[in-house]
Amino acid sequence: MDKRAMDVIEADVVVVGGGPAGIHAALAAGRLGARTVLIERYGFIGGMSTAALVFPWMTFHTTAGKQVIAGTGQEMVDRLMELEASPGHVRDTCGFVHTITPYHPEVYKVLAVDMLREAGVRMLFHSFVDSVKMDGDRIESVTLTSKSGRIEVRGKMFVDTSGDADLAYSAGAPCLKGRDGDYLTQPMTMKFRMRGVDLGKVKQYIIEHPDEFYYKTPIDELPDLYLSAVQGFYKHWKEAELPIKRDQVLFFSGPEEDEVLVNMTRIQGLDGTNVEDLTLAEELGRKQVLMVAKFMKNSLPGFEKASISQVGAQIGIRESRRIDGQYILDMDDVVQGRRFDDVIARSGYPIDVHAPSDNSVLVSWIEGDGAYDIPYRSLLPKQIENLLVGGRCISTSHEALGTTRLSPSCMATGQAAGTAAAMAFQQDITPRDVSIPALQARLREQGAILN
Repeated sequence: MDKRAMDVIEADVVVVGGGPAGIHAALAAGRLGARTVLIERYGFIGGMSTAALVFPWMTFHTTAGKQVIAGTGQEMVDRLMELEASPGHVRDTCGFVHTITPYHPEVYKVLAVDMLREAGVRMLFHSFVDSVKMDGDRIESVTLTSKSGRIEVRGKMFVDTSGDADLAYSAGAPCLKGRDGDYLTQPMTMKFRMRGVDLGKVKQYIIEHPDEFYYKTPIDELPDLYLSAVQGFYKHWKEAELPIKRDQVLFFSGPEEDEVLVNMTRIQGLDGTNVEDLTLAEELGRKQVLMVAKFMKNSLPGFEKASISQVGAQIGIRESRRIDGQYILDMDDVVQGRRFDDVIARSGYPIDVHAPSDNSVLVSWIEGDGAYDIPYRSLLPKQIENLLVGGRCISTSHEALGTTRLSPSCMATGQAAGTAAAMAFQQDITPRDVSIPALQARLREQGAILN
């Protein structure tokens, strides 16, 4: 029987992965006039924000309230607000950061596609990169497995926003995984939503029992604030003695008025790039969801009539592979609020590393003005000349990844990677040779905050 000929698609910029970084990379490249193709394995985009229910977005601001991430990420928030699908940036009522940004994930899925269509981006959903064709130190094409067979996508520039550095790894770029010495990564979490929650009753309990909640909870302001986040219920969690290595209850309100997003399951010691480990993680994560939901309904005030309304399509992955790039952003860079001449994004989210093996969370706050720079060199892998990286798999240490992995930071690095890819294509140069001042000027034109 004759084999069907493989379809071929030609592009200027190929973006692999449709999460927050990929959306903003493709949006930036398309708006600069590059023929851009976005490849996504699911039938929708949003990555961890939609498939794994990572909600809300944290954070566009420093802990003092200064906005340090804007650009196309802020544009996305503004358009969600126009659609009444987000209240915008609201106070974080557990006090961990200054603001968080709730959004309606189903509206976000549609809006993101609309914005990409407006930018002329071609989207290929239900497609998975299964091989990479190299020409020396350059990627020539990627081959997809799709519902309609195998497809070859040829490009001049490639952007890896897969979250797991899938493209970079397949192309032969050096990669890192986990923390130094033992290669253990942050745990995975299966997130879920519950409806029927009486948030007024929850708020009243917090006001009356402040010692049972996170020490930075703005108790005195709570009567006048929308209850966006809750961290604590320490007594209830300890008494439950559930077999989950976590030390507290954590949930976020929305998108509906009686709904919360629960972030409490924890699957440790498994590798997010290993199919057997992922299979086990999905199994264990869903069992933990049922366990946690039963505990909340039976033990927490305000949850008496609550029930599960949604569970993630996949388990949430905080950390897997990341590139060993031209510069590895490290913990000192973040904590000291270091500035770089080749800054392409900033962030005010503290280092937040969920322990790979026990029930703790390492938190390190940012000194100075409360923000740090992400350098362009951290988006550039070694050995591959026409590849950039954005999002969770940029070049960082295990500790620094505890801040760069957050969605607003991924939006910002994705926007920078897509902009640089389009500029490199248009000038027929490698991403490494892109003028930093010219790139920074482009990003500022797009609303990015670099100082």
